[in-house]
Amino acid sequence: MKVIEKFADKVISSGAYKPLDRVYVINKIRGLVGDHDEEENDQAAVKQLVDMAVKNKKIPDDVTSREVLNDQLYDLATPTPSETNSIFWQKMEKSSEKATDWFYKLCVNNNYVKKEAIARNVVFSGTSSKGHGLEITINLSKPEKDPKAIAAAAHATGKKYPQCALCLENEGYLGGYGKNARSNLRIIRMNIAGRPWGFQYSPYAYFNEHCIFLDQKHITMVIHQQTLINLVEIEKTFPHYFVGSNADLPIVGGSMLAHEHYQGGRHTFPMMKAKIKKSVVFNEYPDVKAGIVDWPMSDLRLISNNSLNLIDLGSKIIKFWDQYSDADRDIKAFDGETRHHTVTPIMHREGKSFVLDLVLRDNNTNKDYPLGIFHPHKQLWHIKKENIGLIEVMGRAILPGRLKSELEEVKKYWLGEDNDMADSHKEWADKIKSEQNITKDNVDQVMEQALVEVFEQVLQDAGVFKNNANGDKGWNKFISALIENVG
Repeated sequence: MKVIEKFADKVISSGAYKPLDRVYVINKIRGLVGDHDEEENDQAAVKQLVDMAVKNKKIPDDVTSREVLNDQLYDLATPTPSETNSIFWQKMEKSSEKATDWFYKLCVNNNYVKKEAIARNVVFSGTSSKGHGLEITINLSKPEKDPKAIAAAAHATGKKYPQCALCLENEGYLGGYGKNARSNLRIIRMNIAGRPWGFQYSPYAYFNEHCIFLDQKHITMVIHQQTLINLVEIEKTFPHYFVGSNADLPIVGGSMLAHEHYQGGRHTFPMMKAKIKKSVVFNEYPDVKAGIVDWPMSDLRLISNNSLNLIDLGSKIIKFWDQYSDADRDIKAFDGETRHHTVTPIMHREGKSFVLDLVLRDNNTNKDYPLGIFHPHKQLWHIKKENIGLIEVMGRAILPGRLKSELEEVKKYWLGEDNDMADSHKEWADKIKSEQNITKDNVDQVMEQALVEVFEQVLQDAGVFKNNANGDKGWNKFISALIENVG
């Protein structure tokens, strides 16, 4: 069968069109890739069609043009936004899991969730010497931007459309040089605490059913009581998902602070499995179980069936931390009017209970730590220099793709083979080599464990109260002041 006809049949079988529409669909495809057709081969139909479009001179042969056309073709096999929303909410009447199962499958089948690209990531897990389970991802999924896209972004002027990568106006947007292709994007419309929000999946997911909840308006992120109300509302709607927010300050906030949004999904992160190491009792909130979590970062956990009390206590803790300083530990709430404190809030369900993790964040800098006192320190930058956002707070490292080849050279160095190891890795590599007998049989295991230990230290660096005697004193001081303040 010819590939255009084959893909037309796939489009019709998806339900986006009916059999009577076949000629129409074929002509839609021909309009995108050219009239010349070919016999199908072993490649995926869309990949072959994109190659045909290049041969037929319908598009230039570059990354951006191929990506735009890829999404246009898959858009043909995707229900319209109104139809997608109609089906989703019909399924929600049966169960939230049936609805998300259907929507996720749609987003995989229409290639919005880039499963093939995601599969290229290096992913493994391990346990650090401190006893913390951690997950590692070397990110190889996102394609490198081509020079035309980089130039377009650099020379862009005037009001952007879409305003940002999260805005509702991305739905169905063609894209181009310097702009994301989003023809096949579908966003579920929903209300969260009386405001219009959207729900979509992440194209380059870092975990199972990685999704994004976005305010339908382009408004700045902020962490306050309403955040906790919103997280509770989302958990009531999708109890099988976790949901959390990046912090709302630079350095500690991850990316995309200009647009209010949360991330969620169907994954149990290491932090969610971590136990409470020290209970905290708030007498005014007898139905809220609280405690300090055994975690490299500074995490205060609240657990309750009473969501209203959970929100109330959580909000008071956020407000108190916003004003809290401890000069002995370089913890400073304000410089003049400039706020330095916030939290990374994360929520999931355990049965009927709401579990709220409030991870304390501080974005101060000084001469020794110009990128952040509570940020990966310089000796770790050869592995991880970027901000510690929501996903990493929960125990999954997102490491740069450069490491895949760089670490292969480190392994060669350990084994005494010819290598091209970067100088930045030498001190670290030498330390590990001096401590272990590294062979061809165990070199991969040694490398994985070494990365787990680096990530443990990255999170320790980002924690405001360290996991040592001095940190324990800091925790005790903070908790005593907090209890006095909120009961």
